Amino acid sequence: MENFSNYEIWWVTGAQLLYGGDAVVAVDAHSKEMVEGLNNSGRLPVKVVYKGTANSSKEVADIMKAANNDPRCAGIITWMHTFSPAKMWIHGLQQLNKPLLHFHTQYNAEIPWDTMDMDFMNLNQSAHGDREFGHICTRMRIRRKVVVGHWTDPKVLDKIAVWERVAAAWADSQDMLILRFGDQMNNVAVTDGDKVEAEQRLGYHVDYCPVSKLMDYWKKVSDADTDALVAEYFKLYAHDAALEDKASEGYKSIHSAARAELALRAILKDTGAKGFTTNFDDLGDWDINDPHFVGFDQIPGLASQRLMAEGYGFGAEGDWKSAALYRTVWFMSQGLPKGCSFLEDYTLNFDGANSSILQAHMLEVCPLIAEERPRLEVHFLGIGIRKAQTARLVFTSKPDAGVTATVVDLGNRFRLIVNDVECIKSKPLPKLPVASALWIPMPNFEVGAAAWILAGGTHHSCFSYDLTPEYWEDYAEIAGIEMVRIDKDTTIPAFKNELRWNEVYYMLNKSLC
Repeated sequence: MENFSNYEIWWVTGAQLLYGGDAVVAVDAHSKEMVEGLNNSGRLPVKVVYKGTANSSKEVADIMKAANNDPRCAGIITWMHTFSPAKMWIHGLQQLNKPLLHFHTQYNAEIPWDTMDMDFMNLNQSAHGDREFGHICTRMRIRRKVVVGHWTDPKVLDKIAVWERVAAAWADSQDMLILRFGDQMNNVAVTDGDKVEAEQRLGYHVDYCPVSKLMDYWKKVSDADTDALVAEYFKLYAHDAALEDKASEGYKSIHSAARAELALRAILKDTGAKGFTTNFDDLGDWDINDPHFVGFDQIPGLASQRLMAEGYGFGAEGDWKSAALYRTVWFMSQGLPKGCSFLEDYTLNFDGANSSILQAHMLEVCPLIAEERPRLEVHFLGIGIRKAQTARLVFTSKPDAGVTATVVDLGNRFRLIVNDVECIKSKPLPKLPVASALWIPMPNFEVGAAAWILAGGTHHSCFSYDLTPEYWEDYAEIAGIEMVRIDKDTTIPAFKNELRWNEVYYMLNKSLC
């Protein structure tokens, strides 16, 4: 699917003509060398493109308008090499609608104490110019990330890399289509929300798609393509040899699951959708004795697991916010090693200091988080409109630290809730053949779970081993939404106060909601 090569980050250097033409030439040379150094560092996922030095209000505005109109531009890095009078940035910043990173750095790492003269001072005024630029951004209430440090420092580059991933994922979400096969699960509140406001604030578009339309694709799937996909399953996943018997009920169930995957894949490709939701109460009409009525004979869980691994967003029971957020999590995580998944709080395990929450779902957990090679299994699933033998990948997650996140609609704003968690080793579940993760929410089960509930968190969330809270801070800043974090230092009294203060802030600043 998509990748970072489809995007670029623009670098714009701020200066002015006060110091003469030779100074402008030197500024330009320094900027090119710095951009080349960033790109050659091997630490940045998105290429940085130098767009020149802006010396006037018109030049700034022209660059910002060009950035807005270029779909490859995922964001802008600004750096004030010399003193750049901030009033010349006003019109450009008023027009900019791409993410902004203000890089407070300097060409020289150290002051040349013995040789420094006024010419050097004139060409190394970031300490001066970046404060002027920072002031106008703050006065104009411009959302941005500020990174401070020398442009060769790996720690500084890693901060830029985080922002680049988020900016590219944000660009990806601005033309994100989520298809809802079936409606929202009846009477559920937390996974529903305002789709119009979501498109205004977060960029993605959510469409209802009748299952009957999906069935048009299902009918066109060939037996040959389905056979080939089943063979791929048997090659990729551990399984009992008996499942390969084409006369067995297990094989027939897997064959049907493969056909469902091919149908879903085809409609997602044709529509350009980047994510989808399902509802286990709407799987189309099914009557094995009547060829005029078609539908899935089982919940398409195996298809959802595999499509998530390829980057398609997914939300169960019509949860379109989770489908969109998972796509963004996957997009930000590209190239990182540990994996991500849609998950659901399933059941609690009270065990003193090791009290934890089992994360699972009926079927739909992404195999990217599996500790070992997933097993392809078929078991009866007695939930939803179609109670049937159902194919799925079974595994447990890797023990490791991670972060989970969700977005909730509070009526007057969206709130991003982020929780640091520790995945721990799960015991075997011989009677519950599903994919699962077992985690302790930080700072401990009691405080972490209580804080999540107080914040209005969903029972669905999007988990990643690789993304840190810094990614979510950048995402919330770009989106202009509220973020609350639950971590090792969280206490319930302080967290309640944070929620109260945030409520007052957003009530008084409705334009930010």
